[in-house]
Amino acid sequence: VLNQAPPVDGKPSLMKFREVETLFHEMGHALQHMLTSQTEGMVAGINGIEWDAVEQPSQFMENWLYDEPTLMGMAEHYETGEKLPHEEFEKIKAARTFRSGSIMARQLHFAMTDLILHSKFNPETETPYSVDREIAKKTEALEPQEYDRFLNGFSHIFAGGYSAGYYSYKWAEVLSADCFAAFEEVGLQNEEKVQETGRRFRDTVLALGGGEAPMEVFKKFRGREPSTEPLLRHAGLASVA
Repeated sequence: VLNQAPPVDGKPSLMKFREVETLFHEMGHALQHMLTSQTEGMVAGINGIEWDAVEQPSQFMENWLYDEPTLMGMAEHYETGEKLPHEEFEKIKAARTFRSGSIMARQLHFAMTDLILHSKFNPETETPYSVDREIAKKTEALEPQEYDRFLNGFSHIFAGGYSAGYYSYKWAEVLSADCFAAFEEVGLQNEEKVQETGRRFRDTVLALGGGEAPMEVFKKFRGREPSTEPLLRHAGLASVA
């Protein structure tokens, strides 16, 4: 499950924040397998779920690490038991949104390039590089250099299984952020409401797997279609109400 640093010289394996984040991420996938209510293996757990929703539970779980009580419940010095200082937690939260606009624009650029190359590309009138540069006019602050050949190494969309599907990374973030917003709306410190919302999440997103279309599963949990507002807010790109 994890490829983290092993114990050294009698000291335990201590996890970095990103390793804990990976643990929570993979636990999201595990929960969807363990809590499935489907009896047909082809649609149980993550099986049969459309590509652009399969990362929804895993990315959802990552959000809990930016909830201070959740992180402080495990973040302590392995010898003294001293808790992670509050100011360090604030730094972690600040790092989450550092250059988030640039990162989001970069992902949107990759997704748009992927979709255009696999749907509208005309080799008689354009090159992959000209398509890339044209899209960059909308997504990048600086125009790519003429000699830029990033696409030559963009294996995700040519050899990595994400052909015409790279957008799924960002769409799954929209879904997962909106799911976590359901918990925020009831109050993360309201244990009764959090448990109630958690049971609804369990009985829909985690339990239904590929047995129903992802949009229908999402609407059963949220009561509406997805909104981009929670993702923009989590990224520091939208004001907090």
